Amino acid sequence: MRSGQLAAAVGVNLQTLRYYERRGLLPEPTRTLGGHRAYPPEAVTRLRLIKSAQRLGFTLTEIADLLGPRRNWSTSSGLHTHAAGKLAEVEARIDELTGIAETLRAALTVGCDDLAECATTPDCPLSL
Repeated sequence: MRSGQLAAAVGVNLQTLRYYERRGLLPEPTRTLGGHRAYPPEAVTRLRLIKSAQRLGFTLTEIADLLGPRRNWSTSSGLHTHAAGKLAEVEARIDELTGIAETLRAALTVGCDDLAECATTPDCPLSL
């Protein structure tokens, strides 16, 4: 399938395809006699995996590691280890965001309207 067809099938733009090729996430496709890229059907699956992994918070570098040849994986660098590490990052970020939300709720409850003025009061949850 051609670049435009692949991009439409997965919901990405052509620049994304080229970028993924440069990053090694998507193997370089064969070329037609006219010089057009010709992607195999499994490119759709690979792109969907990349997009899914991105939605889960994996970076493109991490995704490249996950999509690399399995024969190079050790037991400490497979999907399980990457997923466990990503989960720990997400949970830490959730804790951080929960603290931020609590502080903002407290600021609204106290009635903070001016940061400089509020910071001078003992009730201000925003003061350091």
